[in-house]
Amino acid sequence: MTTRVLYLLGSAAPPVLNVADAIRQAQGQGWDVCLGLTPTAACWLKDQVPDLAELTGHPVRSEYKVPGEPDVWPAARVALVAPATFNTINQWALGLTNHFVVGFVAEAIGKGIPLATMPCVNSAYAQHPQFDRSVDTLRGAGVSVLYGEGGFIPNEPGKARPESFPWGLALSEAARLAENVRGPVSWA
Repeated sequence: MTTRVLYLLGSAAPPVLNVADAIRQAQGQGWDVCLGLTPTAACWLKDQVPDLAELTGHPVRSEYKVPGEPDVWPAARVALVAPATFNTINQWALGLTNHFVVGFVAEAIGKGIPLATMPCVNSAYAQHPQFDRSVDTLRGAGVSVLYGEGGFIPNEPGKARPESFPWGLALSEAARLAENVRGPVSWA
C-alpha cells in the first residue's frame, strides 16, 4: 500500500496556531503529514516545533535545504497551503520565492504536484487589487483555491476567527486532489 503523504504548508495567520489539531485530523484520515512553515509562522510556533516534529514523525521545515543534501521528507502526494496569508498568496502568484514554502509551491506547479490552498485574509486585504489577480493567477495555473463561497470567507480586520478556520474543508480538497494521483511526486 502506498502511503499518502500530505505536505501541509502554513503561513503566519492565526489558524496556524492550531496546526497540531489539523495534523491530527489529517492523520486520522490516513495522511502522513509533513509540516512546512513560513519564517514568521515558524517564529510563532518555535516552542511547539519539537512537538510538531514528533507528532508528524518528520522535521518541521521553514528553510530551503542546502543543495546536494538529501530531502528529509518523503515525496508528496499533494500539498495544501493553509492558512495562506495575503503575502503568501501574492508572492506565490508573482513567483517571489524568497522562502521555502513559496519556493516549494511555485516549483510544484511546474512539477505537476496537486496543490490546494485556503487563504486566510481579512476583508481589508481582500480589497487590494493584487489579491484577486493573484487568486486568479493561481487558479489559472491549476491550483485549487478555496476562497469565497465554498471556501474561506474574509473576516473584518481585527476580528480573527482562528477556531472557525475550515481545516476540514481544506483537508477534504487535498484528499479529492490526491484521488487523481497515481503515486508520490518528488520535487528534490
